[in-house]
Amino acid sequence: MSAITGNSYKPIVATIKRIETLTPTEKIFEIELPNGDALGHGPGQFVQLLVPGIGEAPISICSSPTDKNFELTIRKVGDVTTAMHNIENGAKVGIRGPFGFGFPMDKLQGNDILVVAGGIGLAPLRSVIRYILAKRDEFGRFIILHGARTPEDRLFKDELDRWTSDSNVELYETVDKPTPDWKGNGGVITTLFKQININAAKTYALICGPPVMYKFVILECQSKGIADNRILASLERHMKCGLGKCGHCQINGNYCCQQGPVFTFTQIRNLEEAL
Repeated sequence: MSAITGNSYKPIVATIKRIETLTPTEKIFEIELPNGDALGHGPGQFVQLLVPGIGEAPISICSSPTDKNFELTIRKVGDVTTAMHNIENGAKVGIRGPFGFGFPMDKLQGNDILVVAGGIGLAPLRSVIRYILAKRDEFGRFIILHGARTPEDRLFKDELDRWTSDSNVELYETVDKPTPDWKGNGGVITTLFKQININAAKTYALICGPPVMYKFVILECQSKGIADNRILASLERHMKCGLGKCGHCQINGNYCCQQGPVFTFTQIRNLEEAL
């Protein structure tokens, strides 16, 4: 059931307050609910975004519940997302949600956190990162591994720069295809694991990124000694209707939008379609 409407089927009318271009294919949208109401989401949840006259699409929330309004990072890939890239400040959109089970932040309190974000996967994990930074004393060591295809494809560049200089965060970055002016690491995201040492018994790993990344990142987490029930993966790419009706997100009988999108590896390691 929607935390903002009380009716999962009925969208609430919200207002676009700010639009920022992040890359040639991604923009971030700050969205305000009526009366300044909070969305009431947890990090890792998603909403159904309705563009009038075009359609509806599931979008992960990229802001923390500690932020004033909520934000969506949208990649231009289809009719709804293209319409959003052409929309203007002040426009009205429909919002249903939030939906799904996100990252269990209460359970993660007091532990070390390893965030592994690949490409657009940084967007949903940004909600976790901003939440932890807002409540920094409630968590232990905080490590972020971030990979992008090229330096130009890096999302939230200003924030990445701030996290780099923040003593409360250990940020390691890499790009698959370095350019001559890129001064950081080159190679796939798994190459960053050799740069970190962790206390596996105290660490939770939070993962989101392109499908090809999961298997290899999980193997790296296991090689560091992190238990399967401490490896949390967001399968947000499977989302469609958000209500468990269309079957698009079904994984071996499990409805990702209802039981996820965040799962422990223990829950999905035997589901071939999951990863």
